[in-house]
Amino acid sequence: RLTDIGGVQEAAVLAREDVPGDKRLVAYYTGARLEIDVLRGHLLEHLPDYMVPAVFVHLDALPLSPNGKLDRKALPVPDQASVITREYEAPVGEVEILLAGLWAELLNVERVGRHDNFFELGGHSLLAVSLIGRLRQEGMEAEVRALFEQPTLAGYAAITERMEIVL
Repeated sequence: RLTDIGGVQEAAVLAREDVPGDKRLVAYYTGARLEIDVLRGHLLEHLPDYMVPAVFVHLDALPLSPNGKLDRKALPVPDQASVITREYEAPVGEVEILLAGLWAELLNVERVGRHDNFFELGGHSLLAVSLIGRLRQEGMEAEVRALFEQPTLAGYAAITERMEIVL
């Protein structure tokens, strides 16, 4: 699907585990250097959120092995410029603050703001399940499905708060 985007010539997507226990989908592409929002937006039109890479790395050329195949080991480790960053707005209320702390820990990021998206920060289905377990340890009811429906911190906190009121 990445090569369907105008300006993208070649693409490769793989799951990387640069930090032990933290697997993320990383997309490497050649051609025009495009905004990450444009790339994610196009992919989200065709794929479920959890299948869309969190990280996009532009390369002049994909590294090839002597036999002409993609040399996965030669692909660079992504840097901060490869991840979507949003203007930080501090979490508001107990639930957002709790969630922000858990997300930061699970996703191995410094801080999480109200408008940050779990999946854009590198979250995936296994980390979503871990999050639910951690929330239950905190005595809160939560559902994985709700995270996929409302992946921003503020959106997911609102759903989680409503679940607590219903219970």
